[in-house]
Amino acid sequence: MKTLIKNVRPYGEGEPTDVFIEDGVIAAIGENRDADETIDGDGAVLLPGLVDLHVHFREPGREDTETIVTGSQAAAAGGFTAVFTMANTNPVTDQPVIADSVWAKGQAAGLCDVHPVGSITQGLKGEALTEFGMMNRGDAGVRMFSDDGKCVTDPLLMRRAIEYAAGLDVLLAQHAEEHRLTEGAVAHEGENAARLGLRGWPRVAEESIVARDILLTRDYGGRLHICHASTAGTAELLRWAKSLGVNVSAEVTPHHLLLTDSVLDSYDGVFRVNPPLREESDTLALREALLDGTIDVIATDHAPHGSEDKCVEFDHAKPGMLGLETSLAIVSEIFVRSGLADWRFIARVMSERPAEIARLADQGRPIAVGEPANLTLVAEKDWTVDRGQLASKSENTPFNGMDFSHRVVATLLRGRVTSRDGQACAPANA
Repeated sequence: MKTLIKNVRPYGEGEPTDVFIEDGVIAAIGENRDADETIDGDGAVLLPGLVDLHVHFREPGREDTETIVTGSQAAAAGGFTAVFTMANTNPVTDQPVIADSVWAKGQAAGLCDVHPVGSITQGLKGEALTEFGMMNRGDAGVRMFSDDGKCVTDPLLMRRAIEYAAGLDVLLAQHAEEHRLTEGAVAHEGENAARLGLRGWPRVAEESIVARDILLTRDYGGRLHICHASTAGTAELLRWAKSLGVNVSAEVTPHHLLLTDSVLDSYDGVFRVNPPLREESDTLALREALLDGTIDVIATDHAPHGSEDKCVEFDHAKPGMLGLETSLAIVSEIFVRSGLADWRFIARVMSERPAEIARLADQGRPIAVGEPANLTLVAEKDWTVDRGQLASKSENTPFNGMDFSHRVVATLLRGRVTSRDGQACAPANA
């Protein structure tokens, strides 16, 4: 298969050029060759395919809200060529057979590489470790483990997990939440929660676990990844850890970069998320930490839910919101359109660094001859989010009705077009 992408600007730099792809690899740049398929970029930005270290595809167990196929379609529409789907499914991804099934279904769909994340503890119960080695050696080659949705609160168990993971050189991703400080909490502990009568979720619930796990990693080695950092204090702890040479990385979500707890006045369950939306001071600190590299990557924490779990009282709404199809638009609005950063920065935090952390050899690669053609094409294009038009099976986006100025107009996985003009293509096996 030969594909020619015409009139694109790699990393948003220089004059438009042509990129020729053959057999899934970039074969030439700046040459107009005969191709089986031609895409006219019309001056759009060309980026390496996006990589998301944190999504929820709900399969197995809640296929009514998302499946590996629909999640892959949402990922492709959002510009992603690789995602990591968390282990809190039913049954939990704590055995090789479950992880291998997720991987096989993702490969059969052929829209993005769906890497299963194995759970740290059996059944997410926080009592006994899973067999990291068996899952790592399986067909899925599981390279990340997390109890996301729950925190590994037992410090001795977390120490053992760090030691086990260090021996295999796999990544531990911690959902940092001291649950004894968050029982019944649904909103950031602050003036807004008090005014609205919502039980407050303190920053220290996150920061205490981040500090503990930094120290455990310092002393026992391994690679630690902090999921969905949400406070200024977490950013400071990460900055301190990196100054000591601790091998820790962290992610921040688009919603924690854009939204604050001021939106909770509506009591709309779509805004309930774990960790909660914080104050403006936290949002600004997280942006700065991402800009200076203290926080490494953006991850969506894409979390589909049905209306029965969101159209309820705020206290009873399940935490989580969609993210895959709006993330690039949000991040470009905050950083590129404002002039805070350029497209090289976007490539770093949404493609290159996530691939590096996950040790993906074929993702996040430079746009250069001989490299895999995992690519995302982004146009300057005004659009309005319409939850009914999203590829995801669910509609719980807090960004419904919001206007943005950049949109993914094409995604290619190993040279195959997986999305065009905001619409995901049919699965490869359809």
